Amino acid sequence: MTYVINQDCVDVKDRACVDECPVDCIYEGPRMLYIQPDECVDCGACEPVCPQEAIFYEDDLPEDSTGYLAINAEVFASIGSPGGAGAHGLLTDDHPAVSTLEEAN
Repeated sequence: MTYVINQDCVDVKDRACVDECPVDCIYEGPRMLYIQPDECVDCGACEPVCPQEAIFYEDDLPEDSTGYLAINAEVFASIGSPGGAGAHGLLTDDHPAVSTLEEAN
């Protein structure tokens, strides 16, 4: 089980969750933040500090956001578990489903 960031983060990327995460598992892509599911320890520290309310425990994802469980995991398919967002730096690409979304106003 893991926490998941949904579409409410797209084009916002507040980063309060990044500062709160004790294991540095929240990575920044060009348009949104992603939680690396293998690095997440399910502490929940990120969820209450998100001003967009874009972070959910996997079992609590709203029905219209269930695809973001796979989106968060698939972003790491090619890079695996880098061992911390701070050491890895920015992700070069967003998930294709995020890249093709219309820009938020």
